[in-house]
Amino acid sequence: LLRARVGMVFQKPNPFPKTIYENVAYGPRIHGLASTKGELDVVVEASLKRAGLWEEVADRLHSPGTGLSGGQQQRLVIARAIAVEPEVILMDEPCSALDPIATAKIEELIDELRERYCIVIVTHSMAQAARVSQRTAFFHMGRLVETGDTEEIFTNPRERRTLDYITGRFG
Repeated sequence: LLRARVGMVFQKPNPFPKTIYENVAYGPRIHGLASTKGELDVVVEASLKRAGLWEEVADRLHSPGTGLSGGQQQRLVIARAIAVEPEVILMDEPCSALDPIATAKIEELIDELRERYCIVIVTHSMAQAARVSQRTAFFHMGRLVETGDTEEIFTNPRERRTLDYITGRFG
């Protein structure tokens, strides 16, 4: 049940060694969210569209997902995560293995998806956190230091350790 409620996207894109179609259809099929080929077709297309990948792969849905570029693979994994309509999408360093262009596409996608999903991002990139987050929690050495609106954390942090980290004094 938890796997259907929380979508996971990891640092390194991890498509299944299956076709693009099967990567996205897997979750809805095993969770009983779509049973017929027609229902799966609708879910796969909608998920790939929401992940900003449909236009690039519509003509090769039965090609291996592992044959896509790194940025495309990450969007495929996001499509796979959202195909089960999770409540939360947890992204662990989702852009660290990507080039700047692919990173920009993923960040645009995060901006669009946050209208529909609660997205939690773990990142060491202060610039990325400032660009894509509405709320920020700063952890240091496994302990929560402070939380708040992202703009407030970055412009007027309450804790010295937060200020030191975001200004590059340590970390």
